[in-house]
Amino acid sequence: MPPSPTAQRVQDLLTARGFPCKVVEFSESTRTSQEAAERAGCTLGQITKSMIFKGKTTHKPILVLTSGANRVDERRIGQYAGEPIGRADADFVRGVTGFAIGGVPPLGHVKQMETYVDEDLMQYSTIWAAAGTPNAIFELTPSQLQQMSGGKVAQVK
Repeated sequence: MPPSPTAQRVQDLLTARGFPCKVVEFSESTRTSQEAAERAGCTLGQITKSMIFKGKTTHKPILVLTSGANRVDERRIGQYAGEPIGRADADFVRGVTGFAIGGVPPLGHVKQMETYVDEDLMQYSTIWAAAGTPNAIFELTPSQLQQMSGGKVAQVK
């Protein structure tokens, strides 16, 4: 079957930016980190969760690309961002990324945003990230994640 239009859009972005990653679409869900790890055949820690937060003062979007095994410390991210943050709702996420929660890839967003990459992801030779839909993912290296997202490697848990 051909990929869905959204997964194809992510594949086209990867190709256009010179990343040799291949989007894989499943009939089963990859929406949660556990589901994605099961589909990819990897550990939970190798899954990259794309979490969008919102500055409580400026309302700026903040992307945290964290290991599926970790929980983000919102207070720490707020210190990095220079203001308290909160989780973004589904409409805000779609508005700033162009993608729905559960499928937000680390690139190709509608708006540029401050981005932090979980330092724990850097220990793996390969990791997996969402590819635009809740059942599409792609494999990449931690350095590719940092390059494509423009994110700053930081402690996020």
